Amino acid sequence: MALGHDTADSLGTVAALINTAATGPDALLTPADLDVFLARERFSGSRTHTAAELRAVRHLRAGLRQLWTADEERLAVGVNQLLRNARALPQVVRHDEWGWHLHCTSPAAPLEERLATEAAMALADVLRGGELDRLGTCAAPDCAAVILDLTRNRSKRYCDTGNCGNREHVRSYRSRRAATQKAAR
Repeated sequence: MALGHDTADSLGTVAALINTAATGPDALLTPADLDVFLARERFSGSRTHTAAELRAVRHLRAGLRQLWTADEERLAVGVNQLLRNARALPQVVRHDEWGWHLHCTSPAAPLEERLATEAAMALADVLRGGELDRLGTCAAPDCAAVILDLTRNRSKRYCDTGNCGNREHVRSYRSRRAATQKAAR
């Protein structure tokens, strides 16, 4: 099953949100940090720009991290809880450069509710499509980031937050080279 563009975009935003706390210092320490994140992810709707809004998003981030690696049953329970908490009411909308897609809250709903429902709907699509293997964690032993594997052959192993893939490939190459040199002696 191919994921729809809005599902893939929402999952990308969820992964990016989770990874703001996965690979080093927390990237969401201030409301200004949240502004930068939301602009980069092109996330629309109302904002309060308050410390309370930031705390709510950081709380949501922790819950989404747990759902990212959950089994089907735990994911279903978590998705339903997110939708219930936000009092989701799906609507088909079109705005900015986006074609028709689903929003589950009004643009005036609190940011954390809009983020939660976008995540819940995307995770529900993954669950319904039997695509849980598209959600994973970086294979680098020193990285805690999550990955979204949208490759056709489901071969993505490393995150996009740094140079994990390059670092691991260099490490592997050096290991193979050292073994070859040792065997040649």
